[in-house]
Amino acid sequence: MSMTTSASVPADSTGTTVGGGSVTDRLVDANRKYAAEFTDPGMDARPVLKVAVVACMDARLDLHAALGLELGDCHTIRNAGGVVTDDVIRSLTISQRALGTRSVVLIHHTGCGLESLTEEFRHDLEMEVGQRPAWAVEAFRDVDQDVRQSMQRVRTSPFLLHTDDVRGFVFDVKTGLLREIDPA
Repeated sequence: MSMTTSASVPADSTGTTVGGGSVTDRLVDANRKYAAEFTDPGMDARPVLKVAVVACMDARLDLHAALGLELGDCHTIRNAGGVVTDDVIRSLTISQRALGTRSVVLIHHTGCGLESLTEEFRHDLEMEVGQRPAWAVEAFRDVDQDVRQSMQRVRTSPFLLHTDDVRGFVFDVKTGLLREIDPA
């Protein structure tokens, strides 16, 4: 089975698509078509499965398809690397305390771009723009160890009510399979 993407509509380095307009214009046009046929599903913001999934923002991860999820099943929190940062803890806290989730699934993946970055990235940014970013890159060399670290950050957060069902995985971008990481 081959995966298709919307990349079949070429865009140049400025984000202009062939035929004119920006990629954002294309997204807004697609939304108009979507909205024309949209019907309110009558859902609540509370995820049906009471689970929050924290994952990398990598475009190769189609989380709903890979996990067999439907609209309304989960909260999805994504960032570079899928690492547990203060902002992820913030989102998980709101997800649990205000919206009833109880389980946390962490998903990193093979071939992550954060494996090739270092904290030197922040220094380079500082030299370029004259201001040091307040955030850490959270780069890593060992994806399994980073999943373990992320699980530990969730399990030890004083803000989270439910830390007994926290599991971490590495998604293989070549096979589509999840490999569970032992927290030990």
